[in-house]
Amino acid sequence: MAAAGAGHATGVRAGRARERTHPVGTAQGPAPEHPGDGPGDGPDRRWPALAVCLTASFMTLLDISIVNVALPSIRTGIHASQSGLQWVLSGYALMFGLVLVPAGRTGDVRSRRAVFMVGLAMFTATSALAGAARDETWLVLARLLQGLAGGILVPQVSGFIQQMFRGAERGRAFGILGSTIGVSTAVGPLLGGLLIQAFGPHEGWRWVFYVNLPIGLAALPLAHRLLPPPPPPEDGRKARGDLDPVGVGLLGVGTVVLLLPFVQEQQWKGALKWLLVPLALAILAGFAGWERFYARRRAPLVDLTLFRQRSYGLGVLLSLVYFAGFTAIFFILTLYLQNGMRYSALEAGLSIMPFALGSTVAATVGGRIVSRFGRPLVAVGLGMVLAGLLAAALAVHLDTGRTVGWATAGPLLFAGLGSGLVIAPNQTLTLSEVPVARAGSAGGVLQTAQRIGSAAGVAAVGSVFFSRVGAGHADWAGGFQLGVLTATGLAALALVVALLDIFGGGSRPPAAMSRPCEGLAQEPRPAGRG
Repeated sequence: MAAAGAGHATGVRAGRARERTHPVGTAQGPAPEHPGDGPGDGPDRRWPALAVCLTASFMTLLDISIVNVALPSIRTGIHASQSGLQWVLSGYALMFGLVLVPAGRTGDVRSRRAVFMVGLAMFTATSALAGAARDETWLVLARLLQGLAGGILVPQVSGFIQQMFRGAERGRAFGILGSTIGVSTAVGPLLGGLLIQAFGPHEGWRWVFYVNLPIGLAALPLAHRLLPPPPPPEDGRKARGDLDPVGVGLLGVGTVVLLLPFVQEQQWKGALKWLLVPLALAILAGFAGWERFYARRRAPLVDLTLFRQRSYGLGVLLSLVYFAGFTAIFFILTLYLQNGMRYSALEAGLSIMPFALGSTVAATVGGRIVSRFGRPLVAVGLGMVLAGLLAAALAVHLDTGRTVGWATAGPLLFAGLGSGLVIAPNQTLTLSEVPVARAGSAGGVLQTAQRIGSAAGVAAVGSVFFSRVGAGHADWAGGFQLGVLTATGLAALALVVALLDIFGGGSRPPAAMSRPCEGLAQEPRPAGRG
């Protein structure tokens, strides 16, 4: 046992030495696999570890969409006000976006496994707290804490994928993550509808939160057993002063101020709320200036030089714009079907399922082939999304009866297939040249862009939608069609970003991604391993 442990430590030190010579994600050479988790080191625990990560990620992302269909049940169950219901939704999103980057950086500097387990334990406990809520204030506070826990947990997932996988295997792992994102977003209304139908309109909403408990309790011991521990510090001492508290504060305040007018768009009347946007941009500009200053002496919260990499800078921008349109579709479709067509929560969830199925299949395939096709694959997916959304708007225009769910099934399936070729491949390409030591914070920035895009998109598309619904006679179909056209315009902007990357020389995948994963198994191992 002692000899095996010494060999393991030798392998870690040798692997880190190679990483300093050839940074991870660059074209100079393959980085080592995580000791004990790759081929030739006994059972390959990387894929079971990924399953644990994705299960936890699914829970946190599901809780963004599943609550939408539970709002009427919450109103009935605890007599919540409209403002309270809005904070049940927006409070989660605000806290989630607030901690993504700091939590990612903490995992990079300290221990991804420890931070992941803290986030998972918090999320499980706060889910129980939310389900047991007796009044509006209790539920809102529980949702704030639940969002905080989700934001701590999620950036560790992309960090673990960067750490555990290389080459084409990394693309496959991100493909499965993309499937998880698509399914969690689209299946939420269906699962929520099933739970409310099973447990009744008064108490069914509680099980929207309680469903997380057995999953979280089962995942915690598996996370401790399967997730890789942090490698030992190179100098034998823990890194200190790398969490950049001033940067954390500036980024947190800037993110919240930027998100607030979007998530409260329906509650805060008047135009004064939009003055928060330039204020937020000024705070974020101050954050960028501080990070440049801090980087001269210590490791900053966000390494701004990452944005000089074409794959990362354009990938973050594409993700922000695409999520603005992608997330808003489910928001207005659920409202149109439930309020306009009098669908039950379960019927509305079933109507959205074609998108989820298409996204699941295509994300898995996209993750496998992105190393061959690069950014053009994302452009093809965006084109499919545009065509599918326009066809869905046309279907609603032609079919004004209760069969509209069937009429939109084909277009939504096609759009879902396209979306699966966007989210996972774009995430793979965006993080392909990011060093593992920065994987958590870089992934946190990417996910923060997704959350900001989602909030802005729901506000913009929702505003267009409600402009028709709130008119003299509620034109639900017309509001949905205008909303879809707005979301399509946002997806078209994402396509422009992808084309800029392609025609600017970024169409080929990075060299590190093109390397077959089988080559990793043939890499010479340090003495003492296997």
